[in-house]
Amino acid sequence: MSEIKSLLRSAKERLAASDIQEIDAEHLFAYVLGISRMDLHNSVKLDATLKSLGDFGVIEDTFAKLISRRASHEPLQYLTGVAYFRHLEIEVGPGVLVPRPESELLVDAVLTHIANLEQTVDGEISVIDLGSGSGALALAIATEAPRSRVIAVEKSEEAITWLKKNVAKISENVRVVAGDVADVLPGVKCDIVIANPPYIPDQQTLPRDVAEHEPHIALFGGATGLELPKLFIDAAARLLKRGGVLAIEHTEEQGAAIDALLSREFIDIALHQDLTGRPRWTSAVRK
Repeated sequence: MSEIKSLLRSAKERLAASDIQEIDAEHLFAYVLGISRMDLHNSVKLDATLKSLGDFGVIEDTFAKLISRRASHEPLQYLTGVAYFRHLEIEVGPGVLVPRPESELLVDAVLTHIANLEQTVDGEISVIDLGSGSGALALAIATEAPRSRVIAVEKSEEAITWLKKNVAKISENVRVVAGDVADVLPGVKCDIVIANPPYIPDQQTLPRDVAEHEPHIALFGGATGLELPKLFIDAAARLLKRGGVLAIEHTEEQGAAIDALLSREFIDIALHQDLTGRPRWTSAVRK
């Protein structure tokens, strides 16, 4: 066990030198062993796992390569292939945005709204997820609100590959539609639209993990960061029934600007905080 402690200590020091949280070393070592991070601290479980895997040299070499990639700021979720969102394990990798836990309160609010609608509406509640990416939000809603009928819209071919993997694994009730929000789903009307548009201003500096590895098409929203969110808002206005609800994510500085963009076609505009207490998404009702 002293060999394991030494290996982890060295890996943590290397990550720390790259300004990366040391706990990622434990996540990666657990991934190599095929156990949970908590099981690393269970000496009986750890010893049994190491004995079953055999050649420690192979384990050590695989781990070293992963630490090297993480020290180069490749996202942890890309290395393990999994991002955790609510109760789901979402498959992710190059070409798709890693789902953020900050989005979970938006999902909570949408689920509450769906539950309220179910008291007065017969049949399914229709939800369209614009810019679905990995499908994390769409799949959370589909699995936690069985009466919902969710359409996941995505433009990027790379992201659609991951979206389809997750839909096939988690809930085939989600319909995947490839298309641009500007003209997708002509003639369709729905009860709820959720949107996570690219909203970061083009010149804004991002952390290396994000800037060097995650898809820019899913991040940058134009010179001010609002050009693409406006397109998503216009699409939501077209797709929503009268009285339908939009929930859209944005930066903590964009609340007032998003309110202004919504004001022509929407009422009851409300700014909401994420899990960190920052104003990160807005809800509105279609006039």
